[in-house]
Amino acid sequence: MRVVIAGGHGKIALLLERMLTERRDQAVALIRNPDQVTEVEATGAEAVVLDLEAATAAQVAATLDGADAVVFAAGAGPGSGAARKDTVDRAASVLLAEAAAAAGVRRFVQISGMGVDQLPAPGTDEVWAAYLTAKAAAEVDLRGRDLDWTILRPGGLTDDPPTGKVALAAPPLPRGQVSRADVAAVILTLLDEPKTSGMTLDLVAGSTPVGAAAREVAKN
Repeated sequence: MRVVIAGGHGKIALLLERMLTERRDQAVALIRNPDQVTEVEATGAEAVVLDLEAATAAQVAATLDGADAVVFAAGAGPGSGAARKDTVDRAASVLLAEAAAAAGVRRFVQISGMGVDQLPAPGTDEVWAAYLTAKAAAEVDLRGRDLDWTILRPGGLTDDPPTGKVALAAPPLPRGQVSRADVAAVILTLLDEPKTSGMTLDLVAGSTPVGAAAREVAKN
């Protein structure tokens, strides 16, 4: 399987790239900063320098040639302002989905966040509200496309070691945290579960092994 990952230098993406490599799949990481190439290649992934805030859909589609799946793991990140929440968390996802459709890559896994479909409460920090708005808009766009998409909404992210056990279900799950390593493992499993296409799934730490959790939601 050849998987192209947008936001390829993010913590979840790096973990996912290593997992794909370890099972002899091909991971392609789309990154904005050439200084990140060495760290990406250390996972066994191929690094492609491409700024999704400046690229065209045709340029992105060219990087998807021969891909079996696409993962949107990009985000503007801490310290970014409201404007970049829109250009990365929304617009870059829309661009990648458009490119995937043009390239004929149907499988698309989008990393979102728990509760992004809820309106920001009055008084919410402007940047956080912009993040929620951008993620929600990216979800709406993806649902409207003729792709085999799955939207994954993790809870609060930690750098704890993987547990291999999660709670994975259609929203809403109770609020909670989940390690980035477990998120990466779930994404890997979702890529192997085409019956999760068309699903939006909450994810937090839990008691069900990752594979079993994915198989269970695939039955529904």
